Amino acid sequence: MIETPTDEQPAGTAPAAHDATPSSPQSQRALAALSGVAAGAAALGAGELIGAFRAPEPGPVIAVANRVIDLAPTWFVELGKSIFGLADKPALIVGTVVLSVVFAAILGLVSLRRIQLAVGGLAAFGLLGAIAIATDAQGSLTGALITGGIATAVGITALLTLIRRVPRSSVPSPSPTTGADLPTPIENPIDPKVNRRSFLTWAGGVSATAAGAAVLANSVRSRSSVQEARTSVALEPEVDEEVQGWLDAAAEADLGVGQELTPLVVEDGEFYLIDTALVKPQVDPTTWSLRISGMVDTPIEISYDELLERSTTVAPVTLSCVSNEVGGGLVGNAIWQGVPLVDLLEEAGVQEGATQVASRSIDGWTCGFPTEAVFDGRTALVAVSMNGEPLPVRHGFPARLVVSGLYGYVSATKWLTDIELTTIEGFDGYWIPRGWSKLGPVKTQSRIDTPRRRETLVAGQPTAIAGVAWAPDRGVDKVEVSIDNEWVEATLSDELGADAWRQWMVSWTPTPGDHVLAVRATDGSGDTQTADLAPPAPNGATGWHTIGVRAE
Repeated sequence: MIETPTDEQPAGTAPAAHDATPSSPQSQRALAALSGVAAGAAALGAGELIGAFRAPEPGPVIAVANRVIDLAPTWFVELGKSIFGLADKPALIVGTVVLSVVFAAILGLVSLRRIQLAVGGLAAFGLLGAIAIATDAQGSLTGALITGGIATAVGITALLTLIRRVPRSSVPSPSPTTGADLPTPIENPIDPKVNRRSFLTWAGGVSATAAGAAVLANSVRSRSSVQEARTSVALEPEVDEEVQGWLDAAAEADLGVGQELTPLVVEDGEFYLIDTALVKPQVDPTTWSLRISGMVDTPIEISYDELLERSTTVAPVTLSCVSNEVGGGLVGNAIWQGVPLVDLLEEAGVQEGATQVASRSIDGWTCGFPTEAVFDGRTALVAVSMNGEPLPVRHGFPARLVVSGLYGYVSATKWLTDIELTTIEGFDGYWIPRGWSKLGPVKTQSRIDTPRRRETLVAGQPTAIAGVAWAPDRGVDKVEVSIDNEWVEATLSDELGADAWRQWMVSWTPTPGDHVLAVRATDGSGDTQTADLAPPAPNGATGWHTIGVRAE
């Protein structure tokens, strides 16, 4: 085809070069989506950085994830646990970020045609984060306005800066002479001097800045850790001696099976962790206090120093999570030191009709258990020490509740800040509306630690079948092991106390072939754990831990 010269294109000349680089519609949409992602990342990075400087207030990501935890229906929570297990909280944080990225990408696409709508979407994005911060137990309205406002402004600025640098598409334009459709570049109506390389440079710079802000935010938060304050806490020498006495007793009682058998006292680094905190609260002990209120004669408030000055009890107590499956690892025994809860409640004066002790963590988590559990002689402490050291931050520093014989979901409040006396009918802890039982007594349980499920043993060689059994506040009197349906009574470790678990062991020489092993315990009240299988919900799993092994 012969080209016809026009006023814009003299004969014999090539089409004039243009600063704008033509872009296909698909490429244009991809770059617009990338604009939204980079802008969203900038907003999140700025929000996390500002939030870090306001620690312990949460940033927008953690605040939104916290609201998901608070508002999610039970089926959603259980689905997350079934899919991700103990990684459910990191998965929630990642999911929150991924959804934010997807939303931001959609806003980038919208901005191609309706920039005002995209800006409004980013404003709504920022408002959601601000509301989450304002309603967080550790948040504030001031923090929400500052963090949300700055994050929104940064996100909108980034979007406007990037979207104007997206190269526009080439579209056919009719020739004024022939009417033929000739491809001529259409100028970017916002900024004609754009190209793909320039856009990617800007988008990369915005994204890198956002990532840098997130890294800096993490560094700032780590500097606000209370670890230094924790390590400066000095426990009384006589307490150290008492704890050491228990540790010595545990070492002496140990059955000596080896590392395959769980020790009688579990180190804090190996002790199970279950809570709803996405980020462990950093509680300054110099400003912390415990309030006891509600149906009491005299509400009291106690500082950390005052708590340490009070008479304390040191005792081994086994704690267990209600989510623990039969044979699971969400259980542990430690040496706890703390002020007896009965002393504090008697000082406040419990009023008649106060049938429930409700407690609250500084991050807003709540639980409650019957008042009678404080006065029936079991170990119930406002604990300040674990295994002779101030409570680790992840286990509740500066103070937590430890109540023997009750699952953690009704009693084991970490980062404790409030205790309220109320009625059983007048208060529901965090997990009760989510389908778990109001009362949570720990069931008598036992577990096989060695050999492992499907382990191959050496036929004819003596083998230890060993594990632990627990029935906190009742004690363990007997453990029996079934070897191919024949029950044998196990040897027990010395008892550290009715609140602590016991090790058990049976020596066995396997014959060649497949074998089935099971275990059951009998507690101090004479009750033997049931063989009936039941899942953890709504009040704890039941059944005998049973495994199969092979000897060759």
